[in-house]
Amino acid sequence: MPPRGGEQIIPTPPGTLPGGPPPWAGRSPHVPTFARVLERLAVIGPPPPVPEELAEARPSAVLVPVFEEAGQAHLVLTKRPDHLRSHAGEIAFPGGKRDPEDPSLVATALREAEEEVGIDPSAVEVLAELPTIGTVRGVVAITPFVGLLPARPVLRPRPGEVEDAFTVAIGDLLDPDAWYSERWTLWERDFDMAFYLLPGETVWGATARILTGLLAHLTA
Repeated sequence: MPPRGGEQIIPTPPGTLPGGPPPWAGRSPHVPTFARVLERLAVIGPPPPVPEELAEARPSAVLVPVFEEAGQAHLVLTKRPDHLRSHAGEIAFPGGKRDPEDPSLVATALREAEEEVGIDPSAVEVLAELPTIGTVRGVVAITPFVGLLPARPVLRPRPGEVEDAFTVAIGDLLDPDAWYSERWTLWERDFDMAFYLLPGETVWGATARILTGLLAHLTA
């Protein structure tokens, strides 16, 4: 197995301090089964209103694809190419900005997932809408939708837009060796920045924040 962590250059600001433990620290060490994941998603409830500070942000959406394999839940992630002008080389869920033709944000998430990695929208059962979050500077508002797939998908990364597409088990994300966080100060704000160290890759930024909120709910 490749060592944990990727080669991405993470712009850690000066004065960075160690962050805190994950929200599920001290809870049951058992990884939730796929059936338990579905139970928790069924009671996730409607998301809170979009934060006021994101009222003028560009609306976008991502799909958080989940499927069952050997009784465990797995997610689909993508890696952005290094040549992109923004978020180059980062790990992300399939998604993007809302087009004028999209009737809703969930339609945006499904369209982008099909365009980026070939997931058929008709095969996706949308289970939950997660809270909308903003990028660090609040320029983009990201609304995640959890979508159930009938089986492990055949992923077809779109050349030029997606460098790679892969899957990760929720159990791997909950592994104690996968998590660490740092206390950042940027633009006169203090916040914890979470990181997930996967074999050969590091998840951070908005994707890590989405994951942390989802995993905190699944393990509650």
